[in-house]
This record gives sequence, structure tokens and C-alpha cells, in this order.
Amino acid sequence: MDSKLARLKEAFAAGDTVGALRIAAKFPRLGDDAGPITRAWAAYSNPDFYRQIGQDPDALILAGADALRSKYNL
Repeated sequence: MDSKLARLKEAFAAGDTVGALRIAAKFPRLGDDAGPITRAWAAYSNPDFYRQIGQDPDALILAGADALRSKYNL
């Protein structure tokens, strides 16, 4: 049985950043990385909303991916 963390690492290693963000955004304990990770998933899910409030969804997704890299040493 694969753990959620193992699936996250597999997705990220395979280049599926969005899939990794989807998994990580549901983790209850993300610490300081919770904001960038959950915001990245929300930006992917609702890009038009983030554009309306003046934020770049692609930049938010990249910031979330960077947070994943640093948190889980990917």
C-alpha cells in the first residue's frame, strides 16, 4: 500500500506537479508551506478568480512547486 507521501513523491518525480499539489493540499500539517501549497492548488483549480484579484496563477503554481521541493526534499 502506497502512502500519500509516496504518491506525492512519485507524481512530482514523474513531472506531474499539479497531481503532487492536489495530494499535498489535503495534508493537515504543512507548517509554513501550507499557504503556498494550498494557494497553488486553488490557483490551478480557479485560475480566473486569481486573475480577477490581480494574481498570476502560473506564478502561484510555481511557488507551490518550490514549497513542495523544499518541504519534501524533491
